[in-house]
Amino acid sequence: MTVHLKKLSVGSESLASLRQWQVMRREAGQELMHVTRNTPRRAAEVLDGGSMFWVIKGVMCARQPIRELRSMQRADGKPACGIVLAPELVAVEPIRVRIFQGWRYLETKDAPKDLPVTDEGDETMPPELVAELRELGLL
Repeated sequence: MTVHLKKLSVGSESLASLRQWQVMRREAGQELMHVTRNTPRRAAEVLDGGSMFWVIKGVMCARQPIRELRSMQRADGKPACGIVLAPELVAVEPIRVRIFQGWRYLETKDAPKDLPVTDEGDETMPPELVAELRELGLL
């Protein structure tokens, strides 16, 4: 059974800024990887089609498929886990979430649906506004 991870995208102002940062990393020949202290205990479920769901400014707004969980070592010699991500960044229905530290598991039944890609792109309204309109029952 698939399980996902959710993570705050620290420093991102919007989905567009996260995309831009990742494009710059790829163009520089760098792998898209998030290094964390803890390896997911549910690694088999994460690797069974799981994605990293990105939270920007309190709104879960995108997902990125997880390709690999790599054992690593931090600069201080302590063990770490590299979460290797696919280059595809998929916009999802924006959902407000409480702020948290690190990453958290996200069950598939609780994961937001992908947004359809339109000719205008996938950010016609700010995700914060969409999330608020959904909470009010207007979308």
